[in-house]
This record gives sequence, structure tokens and C-alpha cells, in this order.
Amino acid sequence: MARGPYPRRDPPAHGDAEGAREDAGGGAARGNREVGAVPRAPVAPLLSSSQPEIRGVSGAPSFPLSELAAVGGASLEGDGTRRIRGVAGLSDATPEQLAFFHNPRYRRAFAATRAGAVVVSREDAAREGRPATSLLVAENPHLAFGRISALFHPEPAARPGRHPSAVIDPSARVHPTAEIGPLTFVGAGASVGARARLLPGAVVGSGAVVGVDCVLHPGAIVRERCILGDRVVLQPGAIVGSDGFGYAFDPAGPSHVKVPQAGIARIEDDVELGANACVDRATLGETVVGRGTKIDNLVQVAHNVRIGPLGLLCAQAGVSGSTELGEGVVVAGQVGITGHLKVGDGARLAAQAGVMADVAPGETRGGSPSLPHRAWLKASAATAQLPEMIRENRELRQRVAALEEKLAGKK
Repeated sequence: MARGPYPRRDPPAHGDAEGAREDAGGGAARGNREVGAVPRAPVAPLLSSSQPEIRGVSGAPSFPLSELAAVGGASLEGDGTRRIRGVAGLSDATPEQLAFFHNPRYRRAFAATRAGAVVVSREDAAREGRPATSLLVAENPHLAFGRISALFHPEPAARPGRHPSAVIDPSARVHPTAEIGPLTFVGAGASVGARARLLPGAVVGSGAVVGVDCVLHPGAIVRERCILGDRVVLQPGAIVGSDGFGYAFDPAGPSHVKVPQAGIARIEDDVELGANACVDRATLGETVVGRGTKIDNLVQVAHNVRIGPLGLLCAQAGVSGSTELGEGVVVAGQVGITGHLKVGDGARLAAQAGVMADVAPGETRGGSPSLPHRAWLKASAATAQLPEMIRENRELRQRVAALEEKLAGKK
């Protein structure tokens, strides 16, 4: 029977093309005696239900409050031996669960909570109206709660194995501890690192690199030659290395002529891309997302953009080509940044800002076109008064016209 271009067999875990040959003994033995290859991991562990994907399942371990306080870097006010079995919101938490309070909008729920313990700031712990329960007092309650919650909701570990429906090019290098799920694709010359997880429908293009402990959720794509560092997370539908939007207009056609997008996209360590976020490949060179940056759903990062470390880009923001964002830049929802700009370290761009000029380090801007924060607040306040100002202006003009007419009659 004729074979397709990708025989249904495992490539060498880290071997070369030599190890991709079949044994002379025939198809029954192929994949089991590859030259220099690590023996293939059985499919069964990948399909086993012994490691459920659903988080917060019953039977989760419990922890004493003293241990949770240590994990969160908090001081404990209450019974350190009380055991906590999960986390929940203030209104829903039971005496076996821990809650979190930081927003004053929820002060009433905080006072009435049945939670076994609540993570709070020092200021809130000192205020009146606190509940009759244990408190974990932290300098940064949100951070403390996040670390504690991770104990009850750990990320699933990679389950080594390759699903029979996965298509893996024989020249690809897939670490034996990686999880290669159903209907995934790994192209020629691609590399998948230790404990990486390729969930159903994920694609790793030819020559692409996926680092250690990366997670590609269903439908995530890393296109050819693009690079993911270690511990990168691509949420469902995220795309790294889609073509940049580059066209040259030919009046003779007339037509828009595509300019080849010959560069790559490089995603550094500890980056997370939200669902359906896109990072385009460069026209030439690299599009770069810096270490520790977190990008929300539906964000567009255009070709040759460079985002510094520890940035935050919220939903539906767009960064045009060749713009540079410094370290720790915060881009709120629906911000639009035009091309070839520089946004300095620590700058903050308020929601729906339209940024059309460089932004200084540490500056906060808002509005469209964007203004410095104070000027934007004043302009926003003035905008709300425009109807009344127009009415007053109309009345004043009528009064002036009447006075002019009266003065003219006296001459």
C-alpha cells in the first residue's frame, strides 16, 4: 500500500535522518529499533484518565493555613492548624475554603463571608467591619492569593507520548518527555523541547523551535522557523509567525503586490499569548516579544515590532509595524499604536488610546489622539460639559446680537 509523505511512525526522539529508516524486519518492528533513538513512549499514558485535565476535582489535597501563609508570603491572624481545601469568591466560600479581598466594592461581602480565611492587605485587616475568620495579611494580596490558588489548581504535567493521529515529520526532533496530542502537526526540522505539551490541533511548522515546558493549547500555531523560548503558553487559536501585512501598490495594475515576509517571530521565555492573539513574522529580521510579557486575547502585534520584557497588552490592542515598546509597558484594552514609534520603559496607555507619537518613559497617556494623562482628564471633563457650553454660547451670542442692535438704534 502506498504511503503518504508522513509515515505513521515515531521519528527519532533526538536522532538524525539516519534513525528514521525502517528495520529490515518489516513494518511490525518499525519505530522500535531506530538507530540512536529513545524507545517510543507508549500511547496509553497519553490517553489515560488517571491524570484528569479538569482542575479543582474532588479529593484535592488540603493545606493548613500556616503553610498557605508561608506560600503567599503573608502573616497569619488566626488558627494556623485549620485546613483549607480550595479557594472561592467571598460570597460563595465555605469554612473549608479561602477567599480574597482587595476591591472596596466588595466590602459588604467581605464582612459577611463564611470563608475559612481571607487574604487581605494590612490596611483592610486594620479596618472595622472585618469578618470573624482568619486573615492572611499580605503586602500584595493579589500576588499572595495567586500563589496560594496555584496549590489547588496546578497546571497539568506533560504526559509523555504521541497520539496515533499526530503527524510528525521524520526529521523533527521531539523530546521523549513531550506530550504530542491528537491531530497535532510537527513539521520538518522542527524541535519540541522537554515536557512541552501540544494539545489537540496544535501546529509546529517546519524549522520552528518550541522550548522546554511550553504549552500549545488547541489550535495554536507556531509557523515555520519561528521560535518559542521556555515556558511559553499559547492559548487556543494564538498564532506566532503569521505573515506581516506588507504590500506595495503597483499603479500599473493597479494592484497590491505582496512583499515577502521573510523574517521570523521570536517569543522569549515565560511569555503568554491569549486566545486568538497574533504575532506577525518580520518582513526582514525578527518580531520580538520580550521575557515575561503577557498578551491578552485578540491582540495584534505587527511585523518587526519589538516588545520589551514584562509588558502587559490587554484585549483588542494593536501595535503597528516596527514600533518598539520598552520594559514594563502597560497597554490597556483597544489601544491602537501607529507604526515606527518608541514607547519608553514603564509607560502606560489608557483604554482606547490612539497613540500617534513617541511616548516618554514612565508617561501615562489617554484619549485619541492620545494626550498626557492630566490633559486627557481635563479634556474628558470638558467634553462632558460641551452641550451646556454650546447652549450658553448660543444664548450669549443672542444677547450680544440684541445689544448690538440696540446700540445701533441709538445712533
